[in-house]
Amino acid sequence: MKTIGLLGGMSWESTVGYYRMINEGVKKALGGLHSAKIVLYSVDFDPVEKLLNRGDWQGVAEDLSAAALKIQAAGADFLLICTNTMHQVAPEIQDKMDIPLLHIADATAEALVRSGIKKTGLLGTAFTMEQDFYKGRLNRDNGLDVLVPGKEDRAFIHQTIFQELCLGIAKPGTRTEYLRIISSLADQGAEAVILGCTEIGMLVDRKDTPVKLFDTTAIHAQKAVRYAIMP
Repeated sequence: MKTIGLLGGMSWESTVGYYRMINEGVKKALGGLHSAKIVLYSVDFDPVEKLLNRGDWQGVAEDLSAAALKIQAAGADFLLICTNTMHQVAPEIQDKMDIPLLHIADATAEALVRSGIKKTGLLGTAFTMEQDFYKGRLNRDNGLDVLVPGKEDRAFIHQTIFQELCLGIAKPGTRTEYLRIISSLADQGAEAVILGCTEIGMLVDRKDTPVKLFDTTAIHAQKAVRYAIMP
């Protein structure tokens, strides 16, 4: 079994989900007392978030690359960045490393394509919904038509991710608004909606809406399990 490297802490609430889902997946696949071989480096999110607010992506790349190299040095065979937004600097991190990085957008696109989805909605931070590093990868590299909410709804989602979900807060009123936004994307032709922030799965899941939801945390974790146990 390969050793999985996890670059987490952004936020730690969603990193807990990664750890649990990966271990559950290995146990299901291999049985007995098997669990995943994991090297986890959890960053302090507050200074990283301050770099984001200043638009200092170079600083983000430098900090996360340093953390990734520590994961590699500890014996990981491949790396997962346990957040969608920080994949903005995935190319810079990969350039510094000798081990492969499993990109969350690629894993998500594979799941959508396997399900026959051609047009999808996307929820996430403003960076994920508005910048090309994520939407472009889905569209350009995988042929998916990507819809995002309107400006006000994007601002609401971004705000609640950082001010509520990253703090472990899941308000019923926020859930209601997310479900409204998901329904609106479906009305615009989305065949599914990507929960493109690793915290959103804490707020809504498949039982809450008839719209097909693709939880990127679960998809990324499942991809890691398959990669870790394959010959």
